[in-house]
Amino acid sequence: MSASAILAQTAAEAKNAAAAGTAGFGYGLAAIGPGIGIGYLVGQSVQAMARQPEAAGMVRTTMFLGIAFTEALALIGFVVFILLKFA
Repeated sequence: MSASAILAQTAAEAKNAAAAGTAGFGYGLAAIGPGIGIGYLVGQSVQAMARQPEAAGMVRTTMFLGIAFTEALALIGFVVFILLKFA
């Protein structure tokens, strides 16, 4: 194997490693917002249930819907960075 072929292969591997690292870092950034959002949502829901226990069922249902929508943002961020990696 010639030196130029080895350098080309090494450059391609470095590019793939950099793309994977960038995708991981980007997903980490994309997960910060939904993580904060879910924490705030659950905290406020627990506070609402403590103040009005009779409304706990409705608050819990709304909380789970909010968690699902917020978690969808994290999944969208994950898919975007996977698509950018393979583009």
